[in-house]
Amino acid sequence: MLSGSKVGLRARHEDDIPILQAELHDDVVNSSRSQGRPWRPITPGSKESQFVVDDKEQQHVPFSAMELDRGMLVGTAALWNIDTHNRSAHIGLGLLPSFRGKGYGTDMVAVLCHYGFIVRGLQRLQIETLSDNAAMLRSAERNGFVREGVLRSSAWVMGEFLDEVLLGLLVQDWKPDSKS
Repeated sequence: MLSGSKVGLRARHEDDIPILQAELHDDVVNSSRSQGRPWRPITPGSKESQFVVDDKEQQHVPFSAMELDRGMLVGTAALWNIDTHNRSAHIGLGLLPSFRGKGYGTDMVAVLCHYGFIVRGLQRLQIETLSDNAAMLRSAERNGFVREGVLRSSAWVMGEFLDEVLLGLLVQDWKPDSKS
């Protein structure tokens, strides 16, 4: 397990999937805002669930995020679109509703940075998030990510186009203890 100050990231377990499915995917608004594709219902136990892990996939590394104190599942975190040639990847995470607003996201981003920069030897990490996602913007910036641009009206979410903010962090600018 990779550990931060509040959360640990570990491999996805089969019994995590129904919880993540019910609390993240089945929330239509949350899922629509985070996935970049139209929401559709998925049958419980389906192998089509975004939370089912393909261990052979090399460009996507999904984790389950666990609260260190009580060992409870708090959400999901991932490095995705990993580009081994350019040594870059994207960061994504999702917090279960009862764990939002408590600093877990900031810690999850920090652990993903450690994984990306130290374990994987990457040069650049990137985050794209909706411009009104204050929690993700705060978590990214507390970990040293810099706003690099706005993708105007780039995300179709629940009947309207929304702006996305592009944030980046280079390994040479990363300070492992920069979060506050």
